[in-house]
Amino acid sequence: MARDYYGILGVDRDATDAEIKKAYRRLARKYHPDVNPSEEAAEKFREISLAQEVLTDPQKRQIVDAGGDPEEQGFGQPGAGGFGGFGGGGLGDIFDAFFGGGGGGQRGPRQSRVRRGNDALVKIEASLEEIYAGVDREITVETAVLCEVCDGTGSASKAAPVTCPTCQGVGEVMELQNSMLGRVQVRRACHRCAGTGEVIQDPCENCAGDGRVRDRQTLKVSIPAGISDGMRLRMSGQGEVGPGGGPAGDLYVEVHTTEHPYFIRESDDLHVNLQVPAVEATLGTSVEVKLLDDSVATVDIAPGTQPDATIRLSDKGMPHLRREGHGSLIAHVEVMIPTDLSHKQRDLLEQLREASSQNAGVATKDESHDGFFSRLRSKFGR
Repeated sequence: MARDYYGILGVDRDATDAEIKKAYRRLARKYHPDVNPSEEAAEKFREISLAQEVLTDPQKRQIVDAGGDPEEQGFGQPGAGGFGGFGGGGLGDIFDAFFGGGGGGQRGPRQSRVRRGNDALVKIEASLEEIYAGVDREITVETAVLCEVCDGTGSASKAAPVTCPTCQGVGEVMELQNSMLGRVQVRRACHRCAGTGEVIQDPCENCAGDGRVRDRQTLKVSIPAGISDGMRLRMSGQGEVGPGGGPAGDLYVEVHTTEHPYFIRESDDLHVNLQVPAVEATLGTSVEVKLLDDSVATVDIAPGTQPDATIRLSDKGMPHLRREGHGSLIAHVEVMIPTDLSHKQRDLLEQLREASSQNAGVATKDESHDGFFSRLRSKFGR
């Protein structure tokens, strides 16, 4: 009677190779002789090793799915080429069962000795006036630059690198490592060439063979008019030079705006707060606002202007980034109520009150006060 290989591993008949190997690793941790020395465990380990070997072989699995047993049909002996007489594909599968891979896989590509450098980030501050007009700034950055002694070759004589004699150009070496299975071989990056497969025979004393050194350099960055706070400018090829004199990465300059004495920026609009005495708000007046280009904008306060009123002046705000036009200047009116009156001022206001037809009282919900009630409802979330 054919063995139930799927049942031995506890997987479905449509299980993938990954699911089969996962089930094998789980059982191997339980029944391996180094973990469980009993005879029953040894026999169980032979079974699961054979099941994993059969079900991960496409030809043998096809025979199993057809109702046969590949081992009875001469498709190989249990444990042939295995580890310590147990099946399962040899040392790689056993190592994989306990350490999750890396024991017998394919070699990866070796690491190039010459590589692209890292990107760099610099943060700078600019005033609102500078951002309004656009400005060129000089910045000093400390970064990796090309070694001028060896021109980035890493060699004192500027000779080409040679094949690493330790790993023979592979970039990896095999090392013995102690484990619960005993001493096993594992692959490591070659310590002599750092996994590149190449070495410099006469390293440059200035850069120790790296082809680059740390240095300060001064660069000019152009801040465009209208750039937003926190926006980054990319300077291609101005980042760190790569290992082995490789191409430089990019430099990113992050621009932050310093606080202005009276302007607050929102997108491309400029907000300003105007303090207007109650008499001026009642009778009407005008306020001059100095703009960021030193020109002056006149804000007209119409008679009867109410507290918290806003007045918009188009095309008086920040320039749009890389397109024509400007945002708006938005003036917020703060009506100033006097608190310290002279006798003359009090007498004049008393006369105004006597002549006025308006009296203090409770506001009702009509059209003239709908805006107030809307703001009140919004404040209390209604």
